[in-house]
Amino acid sequence: MRFIVAEEVFSVLADACFGVVVARGIDNRAGRPEIREMLADSVKKVVAELGPAKIKEDARIVPYRQAFLQLGFNPNKFAPSVEALLGRVLKGGQVPSINNIVDLANAVSVKYILPIGAHDLDQAAGDIFVRFSVPGDTFVPFGSTEAEAPAPGELVYASGSEIKTRRWIWRQSEKGKITEESRHVFFPIDGFRTVNGAAVLAARDELAVAVRRFFNCEVKTGFVDRDNQSLALD
Repeated sequence: MRFIVAEEVFSVLADACFGVVVARGIDNRAGRPEIREMLADSVKKVVAELGPAKIKEDARIVPYRQAFLQLGFNPNKFAPSVEALLGRVLKGGQVPSINNIVDLANAVSVKYILPIGAHDLDQAAGDIFVRFSVPGDTFVPFGSTEAEAPAPGELVYASGSEIKTRRWIWRQSEKGKITEESRHVFFPIDGFRTVNGAAVLAARDELAVAVRRFFNCEVKTGFVDRDNQSLALD
């Protein structure tokens, strides 16, 4: 199994980069209060740093909003996932606990102000691509059982014809979401080499160390960009 970013993606987002963490052999069922504490600490620190500031104007969020505009998405209607997450944090001062893996990804996402996905590899139909959607692709929204068809040409995460994330980093699918039964997980961290590439690598490495420490599992890291467009996930 591979993670592949299609060449045509870089014709639109030349600077895009992707930090990768793959974890295999996770037990996501047992309660781990230390992860919830890590999430709470990240939330506390970002609230203290940002206060009532408008997150959409933060210099770490602006590049994603600009990229959405380049891709034809209105970021005021379809906010990048990290902006939406931080918006909830600043509004309510907390992020609901979901499960160990999701909480850990959110803790690192909030700390570094970077979008971090989490996909169950057992639910992927082969290689995972970042590509533009084509006729026949389907997406099942979170919390739904009904599939929808994105218009062709939308930047997505996909495995086969199954869309994992719509509008690049806007919203993940119901299929492949992380549950307590998930054992093998792919974490992509999306960024831009010359803008926040160093933060992407730092977040990747911290997430990898935390996953290994908390779950004592097999962990692999990688980095994908225009010069290295694919990575083995096995």
